[in-house]
Amino acid sequence: MKSDTNNTPVIEIRELHKSYGQLEVLKGVSLSAERGHVVSLIGSSGSGKSTMLRCCNLLENSQKGEILFAGEPVEWKGQGGGRIPANRAQVTRMRTQLAMVFQQFNLWAHMTILQNVMEAPVTVLGQNKAEVEPRARALLDKVGIGSKADAWPAQLSGGQQQRAAIARALCMEPRALLFDEPTSALDPELQQEVVKVIKDLAAEHRTMILVTHDMRLAADVSDHVVFLHQGRIEEEGPPDQVFGAPKTDRLRQFLSATMAN
Repeated sequence: MKSDTNNTPVIEIRELHKSYGQLEVLKGVSLSAERGHVVSLIGSSGSGKSTMLRCCNLLENSQKGEILFAGEPVEWKGQGGGRIPANRAQVTRMRTQLAMVFQQFNLWAHMTILQNVMEAPVTVLGQNKAEVEPRARALLDKVGIGSKADAWPAQLSGGQQQRAAIARALCMEPRALLFDEPTSALDPELQQEVVKVIKDLAAEHRTMILVTHDMRLAADVSDHVVFLHQGRIEEEGPPDQVFGAPKTDRLRQFLSATMAN
């Protein structure tokens, strides 16, 4: 078990509800990510995994429930569909501590890889370029693409672009990393480049919430696995239990279908 010297979770979600019009996507979901732990969200398409992650990072507004970051609750105003964060400064501060890695990389095409990695610490955090650059170069080395610092995103493979996106997230020195299907847009041989980086980060006891369709990755890196089904937590627990001894028929059916691929 990974060490955890602080009992306050980095991220805690309590009874979260999220709807798009009449479509209820999250129906009272609760989870927490303790410091140094990896939580994986698994489930079929449409189960609410990515929506959950976007609500964590306040990219989506939920209608009900609590979101806490390092024990600090998000302040809200309004109710139901009209509920929005009440304190924009709080949202900005929390987002700088929650770095998100998206499925489609989202690198800026008009910037070099090094500039992509440096941009947020310089413009959002106001850090000095001369101080950020050595850190950015070290992170590109860390993810195995140090030689691509001066290349443009279009010159990189998908796996290299995703590794650049991870370096960009790390350069913000966040308290937690949020991964939204980080390998699903990649060819199988390129997926392994990214999987290795994620496994290395897990070994460093980085706090992460990982939405993934890669069951082997979830089994290898997770401290806790959450199986979402139709907007609710159907089953959760340590990976050896979830993957080795599932309790519900729905999880057994899901694993049978996904692990066979």
